[in-house]
Amino acid sequence: MVQTQTAPHTSASMLRLGLPIAAAWFLIDQVSKWWIINSVMQPPRVIPVTEFFNLVLWHNTGVSFGLFGDTSPWMLMTFTLAMVIGLIIWLMRAANRLTAIALGLIIGGALANILDRLRHGAVTDFLDFYVAAYHWPAFNLADVGIVSGVSLLLLESVWPRGEGRVRKADPNSIR
Repeated sequence: MVQTQTAPHTSASMLRLGLPIAAAWFLIDQVSKWWIINSVMQPPRVIPVTEFFNLVLWHNTGVSFGLFGDTSPWMLMTFTLAMVIGLIIWLMRAANRLTAIALGLIIGGALANILDRLRHGAVTDFLDFYVAAYHWPAFNLADVGIVSGVSLLLLESVWPRGEGRVRKADPNSIR
């Protein structure tokens, strides 16, 4: 039986994967917000797209669900920036590609929302999903990146690894 060794993931390789994902998600979010603010919402209004989705224009001064809306934007930005620094350190130590991708999405989304707070004093939200009269709080693509990244980290935490991974037996292998 021939065993192959794979090169371990280095901090540089995880940064080379995660940081471009962060930059791409940051740009996707910022372009979408620019388009909504400067083209779609002139004038601001509710635009029904489907029976369960509207485009709206909302400026969230708080965090998720408008919590801490009375908190200074500078305090929220400082806290978020500290979190981003911690996530970059985690990214440098990431053991696999899935973790690096997840962290890249979270970092890109967090930085995009920091820029919104810096420029507008609030985060621009525009995606409004609802069922009947119940509306989920409006959100943006930065939030999608953050939630997707966290979901990938949760998936990765329960994903079987190493010896615990279930594999199909190779009938041609000799043991």
